[in-house]
Amino acid sequence: MSSTRSKNKKTKTTDMRVEYAFDYSRAKPNRFAAQMGVNAVAVVLDPDVASVFDSSSKVNAMLRSVISALPDAKSPVRVRTHRRKAG
Repeated sequence: MSSTRSKNKKTKTTDMRVEYAFDYSRAKPNRFAAQMGVNAVAVVLDPDVASVFDSSSKVNAMLRSVISALPDAKSPVRVRTHRRKAG
């Protein structure tokens, strides 16, 4: 006889529950919200990139230098408003 292993059908388990019960009575307001300007955008940097910059002003300075080096940095991106006819 040949020996065959029985296939165990395991259900896929995850660490996430279907539902979480959050206790909103313990929630605190965002203490950093006042530091954000009206037009501010929050961006999350990867750890290797964040290790190079120690402040947001240095990140902004680097991005501005990259933007100024782009060929058409000052001209806005044009969006095609009409389609070409096929044929």
